[in-house]
Amino acid sequence: MWPRSRHRARTTPFLYVQDTGRAAKLARTVVISGVPDGVLKDDVMSDILVIHFQKSKNNGGDVEDIIYPTMEKGVAYVTFEDQEESVLKKNEHRLEDKRLSRYYPLKVTPYCKNVFSSVTSVLNMSVFKDQYVLEDLIQELKKKNTALSFGPLQSNGHISVQGSFPAIEMLRDFLLLKAKSLSEDKNEERKSHQRQKKQQQQQCRLTTDTNNFVLGAEGEKQVVVLDTDIYLYMKNVLPKKLLANTDVVISDITDGDITILYLQKVRSRPDAAQVLAFKEEIEHQSLKLHNTLCKERIYLEEYTRDEKQKYKLMCETLKSHYPSVLVIPYATHIDVIGSSSEVFEFTREVNKEVQSLFQHR
Repeated sequence: MWPRSRHRARTTPFLYVQDTGRAAKLARTVVISGVPDGVLKDDVMSDILVIHFQKSKNNGGDVEDIIYPTMEKGVAYVTFEDQEESVLKKNEHRLEDKRLSRYYPLKVTPYCKNVFSSVTSVLNMSVFKDQYVLEDLIQELKKKNTALSFGPLQSNGHISVQGSFPAIEMLRDFLLLKAKSLSEDKNEERKSHQRQKKQQQQQCRLTTDTNNFVLGAEGEKQVVVLDTDIYLYMKNVLPKKLLANTDVVISDITDGDITILYLQKVRSRPDAAQVLAFKEEIEHQSLKLHNTLCKERIYLEEYTRDEKQKYKLMCETLKSHYPSVLVIPYATHIDVIGSSSEVFEFTREVNKEVQSLFQHR
């Protein structure tokens, strides 16, 4: 019997907005790898890909949307108007066009849903209504923060926003600057440092269910809230230099899905700004990973202890062939984290190899 391997979004107290439309779209999306990079202009290559995946001989269908280029070199995302199972059944996809000097083999895999922890926050935008048209301001925020999902603007000026911790924190900082600018225009002569801080807190309150966002004191101490899986990926897969800053002391506390990093400067180092810069680098990397990584879970509850051990050993054996994949074994399941295409290939190979062992017992 093959293990149950499926995508499961976590149910956390933070995630209380369900986007069924987005989930339905992801179910109709496939990942295309092997797209020739730099051969043609991006818009031309997008047209060629659309033509390829609309042809019946390629088991294609009507294409609703295509995303190319992406953060991953040679990777595109194609969304069909209907379910995409048929295009996955074709053994070999060859990208051919008169504008290409030769054909290029493509690999087509299912899109793996992003299942990392998100936070939903409520913004009170009513404080800006005297200086801005709120609808225009919301559009500006959407353009500057494409990683976030915005709900409808309510009549009282409240709007819900959903996204990763770093993205929410960047949005908060942007609004605080706007609030500070408004306050300075009104009260140029009467401001003190403490009054600025109090006014910012009153004018732009970002309420989250986590209460985990903490500002550092003048860059000397900083706190970063991360999804635990993303933190583990950064720690174990990304270049070691990212979390090996000799000028900053890092301590971490993990509580289930969430890991909090505490960053503090080394006493002998005088430049406190380095701590803030390091915090921003971690947040930037976390945001990129939040948008590109996915997780597949292999469930092992139905297997004997010996069979579970075989799965874990096979994962360990194959891991060297997939350096960008993180494998986290647990008592009842195995989490596989990486890019959508690599996670799909890794889990498929693990299942194939272990199934072969089971058959030869």
